[in-house]
Amino acid sequence: MQHSKSRTRFGLGYFNLRHIKRLTVGVIGGTVLVIGIALLVLPGPAIVVIPLGLAILATEFVWARRLLRKFKMAFKRSPQPRPTPAKPRE
Repeated sequence: MQHSKSRTRFGLGYFNLRHIKRLTVGVIGGTVLVIGIALLVLPGPAIVVIPLGLAILATEFVWARRLLRKFKMAFKRSPQPRPTPAKPRE
């Protein structure tokens, strides 16, 4: 009995290594993203964690790549804080 080329030696059926990688990236990236969204209302660095989760997801998913690009453009357009002028010495 011959096996089709899409099957692996490990008995995973049609679930090849690419699917496993995609699933792993989805679970890890999704978890980081959900934690980042939770940090919007909890104390923590949500502004750092959300793009990190999107960056992980963007390695495998086009929708995450697009959303990360929009997030970057919005961050670049946001007004930058101006440095406060130094007070003259008395």
